[in-house]
Amino acid sequence: MADIFDVIADATRRDILGVLLDRHAADAADAAGEISVSEIVATLELSQPTVSKHLKVLRDAGLVAVREEGQHRYYRLDSAPLEAVEDWIIPFVATELDISGLGVDLADETREFASTVGKVFADTSHRVTSAVERVTPRKWRRD
Repeated sequence: MADIFDVIADATRRDILGVLLDRHAADAADAAGEISVSEIVATLELSQPTVSKHLKVLRDAGLVAVREEGQHRYYRLDSAPLEAVEDWIIPFVATELDISGLGVDLADETREFASTVGKVFADTSHRVTSAVERVTPRKWRRD
């Protein structure tokens, strides 16, 4: 299996993951979050062979699950493997204030709350970025 960092290093695979995340978020009520290959192709304006090639890499890495229905394939996001990335990156993006000199210790619940707020903020930021990218024509993006 490829290293998760190698898998997500590719911009096209990140775009596909973004489409899957958007579908997952949109279908959160029914927990399906599935999207067909043809819908991904149409959304990203890429060729079907290109999308299929990248979906295979994502599938092999465990980042997507597939359901086959006749000749059609429906993909959904499986974000569990990304937890390793999150665990690795958080120390680089988290800014912790050292208040030990003040003699103040934060309770575990407070730290947990702050962590949750940070994760919600990061998720919201990603969703806003994804929404902006969805409505911005591909030719106008700065990629």
